[in-house]
Amino acid sequence: MSTDNNGSMSQSEYDDRIELSAGSDWHSRPLTDIYAELETSEEGLAAAQARERLERYGPNKVEAEAGTSLLRILVEQYSSALIWVLIVAAIVMAGVGHTIDAAVITGIVIFITLFGFVQDYRAEQSVQALKEMSTTYAIVRRDGEKRELDATKLVPGDVIFVESGDIVPADARLLEESNLRVDEAALTGESVGVSKETNQVDEGTSLAERKNTIYKDTVVERGSGTAVVVETGPESEIGQIATALEEAEDRETPFQTEMDRLGKIIAGVVVGAVAIIAVAELIVGETEPLQVFLTAVGIAVSAVPEGLPAVVTLSLALGARRMAEQNALVRRLPIVEALGSVDVICTDKTGTLTEEEMTVQRIAANREVYEVTGSGYDTEGEFLQDGEATGEAQVAEILRCGMLCNNVDRGTRERDTDGDETGVADTEQEERTYLGDPTEIALFVAAQKAGFDHEELFEAYPRLGEIEFTSARKRMTTVHETPDGDPVAYMKGAPETVLKRCDRELIDGSFVELTDERREAIEAQNEDFAEDALRVMGFAYRPDVPTEQATRPDETVEHDMVFLGLQGMLDPPRPEVTNALSGCLNAGINIVMITGDNAVTARSVGDEIGLRSVTVISGLELEEMSDDRLAEVVEDVDIFARTSPDHKTRILQTLQAEGHTVAMTGDGVNDAPAVKNADVGVSMGIRGTDVTEQASDIVLLDDNFATIRDAVKGGRRIFDNVRKFVNYLLSGNGGEVTMIFTGSMLGFGLVITPIQILFINIVTDGIPALSMGVDPPAKDIMDRDPRPPDEGVITDRIVTSIVGIAVFMTICLLPLFTLNFYGELVPGYDVLEAVAGWNPGYEPSRELAQTVVFTGFVVFEIVRIQAIRYRYGLGLFTNRWLVIAVAVAVTLQLLVLYTSTGQLLFDVEPLALVHWLQIGVAAVVFALLMSLFVKVQDQYFERY
Repeated sequence: MSTDNNGSMSQSEYDDRIELSAGSDWHSRPLTDIYAELETSEEGLAAAQARERLERYGPNKVEAEAGTSLLRILVEQYSSALIWVLIVAAIVMAGVGHTIDAAVITGIVIFITLFGFVQDYRAEQSVQALKEMSTTYAIVRRDGEKRELDATKLVPGDVIFVESGDIVPADARLLEESNLRVDEAALTGESVGVSKETNQVDEGTSLAERKNTIYKDTVVERGSGTAVVVETGPESEIGQIATALEEAEDRETPFQTEMDRLGKIIAGVVVGAVAIIAVAELIVGETEPLQVFLTAVGIAVSAVPEGLPAVVTLSLALGARRMAEQNALVRRLPIVEALGSVDVICTDKTGTLTEEEMTVQRIAANREVYEVTGSGYDTEGEFLQDGEATGEAQVAEILRCGMLCNNVDRGTRERDTDGDETGVADTEQEERTYLGDPTEIALFVAAQKAGFDHEELFEAYPRLGEIEFTSARKRMTTVHETPDGDPVAYMKGAPETVLKRCDRELIDGSFVELTDERREAIEAQNEDFAEDALRVMGFAYRPDVPTEQATRPDETVEHDMVFLGLQGMLDPPRPEVTNALSGCLNAGINIVMITGDNAVTARSVGDEIGLRSVTVISGLELEEMSDDRLAEVVEDVDIFARTSPDHKTRILQTLQAEGHTVAMTGDGVNDAPAVKNADVGVSMGIRGTDVTEQASDIVLLDDNFATIRDAVKGGRRIFDNVRKFVNYLLSGNGGEVTMIFTGSMLGFGLVITPIQILFINIVTDGIPALSMGVDPPAKDIMDRDPRPPDEGVITDRIVTSIVGIAVFMTICLLPLFTLNFYGELVPGYDVLEAVAGWNPGYEPSRELAQTVVFTGFVVFEIVRIQAIRYRYGLGLFTNRWLVIAVAVAVTLQLLVLYTSTGQLLFDVEPLALVHWLQIGVAAVVFALLMSLFVKVQDQYFERY
């Protein structure tokens, strides 16, 4: 299968890949033909048949669930050009006999690759753990008996049983169904459940309309059914999509590309500098070839930032760990940085922006409208009329109807409250939960707010019978026995359907005739509720049910009903979403809601959470739009309503073509192409499918939009920190290269040794650089616009900094070398003695001069740290780890200078007070030059 330039899969390729699956005809064939082809019957398979088929077809699971292999994770650690530069440097060092240098560099490479491997492996294991938490089991008929087994052992021809709350274990053709409704959002993107039936449908029927077929990994909302398995594993609808995604190659992030480019640039600089020095010294100078080679090695070591890959990896890993603590699981470390450049977030509505907990907000009863307070499944709330609390008696009957004509149940689950990852509770806590349809749960909770107790109410009003809800009937009726022993019927359903079956209404406890005028008023109230994006249900009851119909009710019971009123409910926005969205908008990040819900509901939610202009385009309008027209309007649209998953990919590609860096959320299987092709793909950890998680870069463990905002902030913080220490390390290395190059050209030989450079690069540079990886965020981090997608870590400002700092270091340190090597600032003419009568009072030597330069670099780098951080508004003590790191670096430098082991390993001499004074004066001059240079930069470059 072909892929786009990024190695990702386009929507058209995705559609082509599943064309064979979409054309399967299990839905259009008579059951007798299906039984014959699968060699089965309604009695199912024999156990021996099932075992043989399991060997033939393989386990009922999709390959995407297998995760990434350990070998692939390990190999990926060696994909950076910088790693290979270090490997070559180690080989060169070993070849010239510098075994200590070679060993140090080799250790760095091993550390970087092992650390990166551990981090990527842990992220992969976390994703696998999420899947293992939701193992699917199936009820199947084998050898004529029902049994429960692991769904991976299902085979074509098995007869399975599903009921409310089950995850469908395989693609299957229905044999029987009872009020069966299935949530197929994971596969089709439709947010409304599909009512199923057993009737044969036409061959060309679309996937979403195949009502006689159920599909793997969809969820049974209500009812029950029996079905024969027709496809399993990779051949199922979800398996076809998973296979297509697995074949698509992973794309590189801009950061990975830039780090690879940086490695190649550094390699080029090394080769170029070495060649220039070799030619100059061999042709122009009189230096021995061995000395030329050692100088070239020194240049090579000084040019390579040995600590950079380790610091980058550690910084990304620490950022990923912080994000995991905030419920964002990072599956690929480099994507952490990519978050910082996101300027558009395309997000789902349900469960991400909203609670995914329907809540009754208004009740129309007794010819009055009552506001209901409280949110979600919290049973605390009041009933208000004109802003004043009113007694629950005014709405008691309609709430009683809502709880009795309802199939919600209460359940318990045990939670591990000790906070460890064992899954074994040291302290067990029972958590009450609701089992059933979200709409019915909303009615259930509203009744609880009025003081109704489920168990007590059903004990007082035991159910005698039920007429089930169907999509055709649009209503549900239950019959109960009252405390007086009389049967009573309660009904709920679509307001217009309920109203047709009523001839009276209940007003203040009395029955009043339902006139045409009142019917019009009720219909107008229904429309008012709907315009406010409320989902409205009508309620009625019949107190005079004939006794003979009480236990076996039929539709004849549903007449002469008493209208009780309306209840309007809404899935409320998450309380933290408004602030999170405002923070994103202030940060220059546009938010686009893409939902399958209707435009009215989407617009209402958009208004409430504070979207920019709440401009809405429907899926139908989108289909009629040309690509050029969509490109013209896409940046001004906040909401796309009634969309399908392929619309998501089209919106994504249009935004990317306009130069935006896009984060895309998704949960369903056919959201996966959009998630995979996004610059940052985000899947839902709670309601997301395995395939979408595999396609994503980040998994939200709480499905919360605020977590995306926090992740973006974390990404910006990490990018700032990466930019700081890249600037810090490369400017230091630039100083070393310039110093060695200049000294060599002036005939001074090596002004600092390779092992001393390694110590600076790894210890006195690397440790503080690592601590900068945990620098706090700049105060304006979410007040500035996202950086342009083509702006890398290394900007023009940083390039000038590298050059300028390199020159300043050389200007300040080269005189110290000559002073302590020749005893003169300028060889052949002692300026200090001529001007101030200076006499060094010690014996100059190359070892001493190299030691002074070595220590001077360490001091200069410490001064450089705070100069870089100051531009981000960070004080010296805002990062305690940096303070510790600087203290450690200084301590290690002192140990090198003043211990016999350090002096032997690094070929240094102990410095006297006069040498520290020389370094101090040079550091002050260096700081002044930097300050002037920064002011000049501010005139020509952005702050960062």
